[in-house]
Amino acid sequence: MNCFVKPILALIAALMLCGVSMSAGAQEKFPHKTMRMLVPLSAGSAIDVLARWVAEKMGDDWGQQVIVDNRPSAGGTIASEYVLNANPDGHTLMMISIGQAGNATIYSKLNYDVVKDFAGISQVASSPNVLVVLPSLGPKSVTELIALAKAKPGQLNFSSAGIGSGSHINGEMFKVVAGIDVAHVAYKGAPEALNNVMSGAVQYFFSPVMVAAGQIRSGRVLALAVSTAGRSPMFPDVPTVAEAGVPGFEYDQWYGLVSSAKTPRLLIKALNAEVVRIVNMPEIRERMLSQGATPKSTTPEQFDSFIRAEVKKLAPVIIASGARVN
Repeated sequence: MNCFVKPILALIAALMLCGVSMSAGAQEKFPHKTMRMLVPLSAGSAIDVLARWVAEKMGDDWGQQVIVDNRPSAGGTIASEYVLNANPDGHTLMMISIGQAGNATIYSKLNYDVVKDFAGISQVASSPNVLVVLPSLGPKSVTELIALAKAKPGQLNFSSAGIGSGSHINGEMFKVVAGIDVAHVAYKGAPEALNNVMSGAVQYFFSPVMVAAGQIRSGRVLALAVSTAGRSPMFPDVPTVAEAGVPGFEYDQWYGLVSSAKTPRLLIKALNAEVVRIVNMPEIRERMLSQGATPKSTTPEQFDSFIRAEVKKLAPVIIASGARVN
């Protein structure tokens, strides 16, 4: 028996012995039916790719199908509400990104609390975003792009994977720190946002490196900088935004799994054990690293604490940018 399965079964046995109800008609085995993993962006986005990798391995191990359900609208709020309205029996999960933490400030009226109503299962990965432009735009560096934006206030646009997405928050942070006047154009996912840079509809995009890598290598877009504090091993010659002329700039595009806060804690722990197992599989680690993402896993409590800290950290930048939705 897989060494990770035994503690999971032990947890479920303990749950039953404690007399905690899992759901109506629950069986002795968890999971006992098809699982659903919500993704708040379109297919092909970095968060979608990660969700499919995790869902595939989870389904193989537990013998239950894990459906990846893309709901790319309203900054993830529709996907979030679906999770919170579902039976909190551990069978409905959601892959989130840093955008989930930003939504606590971006949306002044939410039907839920980003922190209190969700239970962290585990972080899954982190990855830099890469600032890309169309080569024909002109700027060949971050300072040149900032100079162009200042010379044409209000005339440049940046794309994102949707209002409240990680790429949206990244773009707003850049706008504030660089002191430029640019407009935001939201799409349903990162592939769409990148395509509209290549078409010339928008001037730049902070793309997840997993999405833009192929287009950077082909020369269809030019990588000016990565958002993180350190360079990406995938593109070691591309400087960080801080190195390229915006001192102190740092933005980590992270991803993780959550469920409803009403989910029994022993099920959260069982799910955590499974996700940690998957993230640390050599095959999955190799996939992530080859796509520019860093595998990460945490305890549920560590991920909850991390999300709370991210909400607080992002709030001042989002307020300063004016990127709020009533």
